[in-house]
Amino acid sequence: MKKGLALVLSLCLLVLGAGCGSSSTPEKKSGKLPVSVSFYAMKELVQAVGGDKVEITTIIPDGTEPHDFQPTPKDMTRLHEAKVFVKQGLGMEPWADDMVKAADNPKLLVVEAAKNVTPIKNTDEDEIKEHGQYDPHAWLSLACARNEVDQIVEGLSKADPANGDYYKKNGEAYEKKLQDLENTYKGKFQNLPRKEFVTGHAAFAYLCRDFGLTQNSVESVFASGEPNAKQMAQLVSYCKEHRVTTIFTEAAISPKTSEALAKEVGAKVVPIHTLEGSEGSDKGYLALMEENLKAIYASLQ
Repeated sequence: MKKGLALVLSLCLLVLGAGCGSSSTPEKKSGKLPVSVSFYAMKELVQAVGGDKVEITTIIPDGTEPHDFQPTPKDMTRLHEAKVFVKQGLGMEPWADDMVKAADNPKLLVVEAAKNVTPIKNTDEDEIKEHGQYDPHAWLSLACARNEVDQIVEGLSKADPANGDYYKKNGEAYEKKLQDLENTYKGKFQNLPRKEFVTGHAAFAYLCRDFGLTQNSVESVFASGEPNAKQMAQLVSYCKEHRVTTIFTEAAISPKTSEALAKEVGAKVVPIHTLEGSEGSDKGYLALMEENLKAIYASLQ
């Protein structure tokens, strides 16, 4: 554990110790199952399954990179009071295990949503440094999202067996919507001659696996904050060779490189959603994923 995180968690433990006498938990207040989730995409999937039977708190605030996150005393209190904690896994939340231990909540049920996902190995050295051995962005795949919904249904049902049938019914209904959207775009992408698109951050490997697509990222163009001319030239060549007309950019990534590349090759810059945060939208997971697929499809026509 990094020293900074260790210090934060130690302070949080002191806060928890001072407040352990309180008997007013979220469950007692609302009658709903208190669930903590790591970030926005997990919140969306839990909400789809839990409906009005759960009360969800999201630990990582909008605009915060999950890897850079450090828990606050308030976050620790929420996890101490929760019955379920849902995280993505695959190295997305490197702080999570230490936070769970420090929360001092022996009855907390931890659900790793991506537990049964077939992982994609990172091959880029920078990605391995940032994320570890595996690419963690499985929630951006509709197929993986169905798998993650299964894990969430199982977890909520275990923590709240009285509503198990309710969670199962909601999960099945949501998985059908995910499958329908995937089926729609499998047919669309299959008939396109071009399969390559360019993003600011290489977060869409699982989505690409679903639809037989290829992503390329502009993120590696910057070295220590300065443009790398050789890598930029390679990206320009790639975009021209594959007739790329759109450069996608994510809310958490500076658009500077994407805009420079787009200008160089005569492409347009279009936003794409990673669902690490809400980005100020209330549209929900399905709607945002459909927007992503529409945008990628349009860029390949």
